Amino acid sequence: MATNLQIDDKLIIKAQRLGKHQTKRAAVTKALQDYISRLEQEKILRLFGSIDYDSDYDYKRQRLKS
Repeated sequence: MATNLQIDDKLIIKAQRLGKHQTKRAAVTKALQDYISRLEQEKILRLFGSIDYDSDYDYKRQRLKS
């Protein structure tokens, strides 16, 4: 799907050079992948402390049942 965006050429060229990408498209794709990954990691971090922890749970005992 073709998309037209007004992105600062200086930013794309710098990202392309620093990331050693052959094309602007590769630089933008990598930037979006990294952005999505960071947002997903932040979402996981927000879960810390919100999930109940069972201190009696014995994961080693679970292994023996298999």
